[in-house]
Amino acid sequence: MQQTSNETRPTTTTSPGRHRTRSRLLRSGLAALLAAGGLVAAQSPSAGAADNPYERGPAPTVSSIEASRGHYSVSEARVSSLSVSDFGGGTIYYPTSTSDGTFGAVAISPGYTGTQSSISWLGPRLASQGFVVFTIDTLTTLDQPASRGRQLLAALDYLTERSSVRGRIDGDRLGVMGHSMGGGGSLEAAKSRPALQAAIPLTGWNLDKSWPELRTPTLVVGADGDTIAPVSSHSEPFYESLPGSLDKAYLELNGASHFTPNTSDTTIAKYSVSWLKRFIDNDVRYEQFLCPLPRPSLTIEEYRGNCPHTS
Repeated sequence: MQQTSNETRPTTTTSPGRHRTRSRLLRSGLAALLAAGGLVAAQSPSAGAADNPYERGPAPTVSSIEASRGHYSVSEARVSSLSVSDFGGGTIYYPTSTSDGTFGAVAISPGYTGTQSSISWLGPRLASQGFVVFTIDTLTTLDQPASRGRQLLAALDYLTERSSVRGRIDGDRLGVMGHSMGGGGSLEAAKSRPALQAAIPLTGWNLDKSWPELRTPTLVVGADGDTIAPVSSHSEPFYESLPGSLDKAYLELNGASHFTPNTSDTTIAKYSVSWLKRFIDNDVRYEQFLCPLPRPSLTIEEYRGNCPHTS
């Protein structure tokens, strides 16, 4: 159910007895080895939760990360452009329930000449997986990547400091995404704020092709049919310039265009959810979808990356 509020406010033959005795000894020995190695505790659900207090939602499956909606019901709040000055307002999508505690947050920018409506499908889709998501409008539709990067950071600051949902957000677990120039902006934001936990440029555009300064785990998404920000001159050099020590990946969509991120797309959502969960929530349950590296398919032209991830 969706609610809306206004933001402005493993044969041998032995005797049965010997077999039972041997079995008991084996079980006892195995139990001791497991306990000594700490594996018993690691297999306990409660121990897993204690190891990572940021896990949110049930154990993931391929079906759950490909679904149009996740575990959480979502509410939304509008932010008027009149109530902010460093970005153009937008819509906050967030899990309705507060029973699981706080959530990580993601700000998403549209591309050149675009408005938040062009990336709005990502709002409820990501929020229902356990994030607070802010799809923003920019100050003008013509804003360049550097400006969009600053606006993404301003939107995150607003979310964590002033918004009506600030109490639902863990301010140390933040990420950025964006389409086209907004994708270029997400790289700019990660460069300016290394503390960000994840960045995902979607068919990103930026005149700056080199990003060796980035310290934020980054998933670069390109499209094989992009003629506006061709992967050969944008997404590929972006990815290749990232530090070798960084957790990073390059996903090139098959049969896709520059504008594929503007409509609901299962492949984009699947890997965005997995990346955000893995790095914003440090949820290693999602590592299975990122490592080993996904293979080419009907929707994936190419996937590169470093595995296993270290963060």
